[in-house]
Amino acid sequence: MLEKEPTRSEVSKQDGLYEEVAASYGAPLSRLARAYEADPDKRRDLLQEIDIALWRSLENFGERCSLRTWVYRVAHNVATSHIVRQRRDNLRTFLSLDVLDSMAAAEDAERAANRHMELERLWALIQQLKPLDRQIILLYLEGMDAAAIGEITGVSPGNIATKIHRIKNVMAHRFQEGGHHGE
Repeated sequence: MLEKEPTRSEVSKQDGLYEEVAASYGAPLSRLARAYEADPDKRRDLLQEIDIALWRSLENFGERCSLRTWVYRVAHNVATSHIVRQRRDNLRTFLSLDVLDSMAAAEDAERAANRHMELERLWALIQQLKPLDRQIILLYLEGMDAAAIGEITGVSPGNIATKIHRIKNVMAHRFQEGGHHGE
């Protein structure tokens, strides 16, 4: 069966939606890519994969859910596939944060260094989470509530709230220990 070529108006609508997505969700998608990929070059590739998948998927966006839900669902699916591919290829990377470029001027060097180390540890702990747990905590950190996260992940809001509580406790415990535990 031959796939139907999209009409010019369908492509135009798709391009318009993509421009809206890029303007509204560019920064959160960059943060998402950073949480899934430590290596800056691979992170750019992942972000490009997400952009391509989003543009392609917008052809089928039928407004059965919000645009935000659609964007996060597609982005997390691509990022999770990226992780699975990396594990399958037996590649293991360690997260290192780029130098924080917007440290408050009033912080002294020691406080800035401590903050940087704490953020690096936090990102490393997030990267160690199982893909679903990572997706949930990243969406939570983006300010989404349990209902919105549930809509994106397909998990009930009650289960999401429980998972958020559990993930926060596990991460706090691991952070306090200073250790890096496996999944």
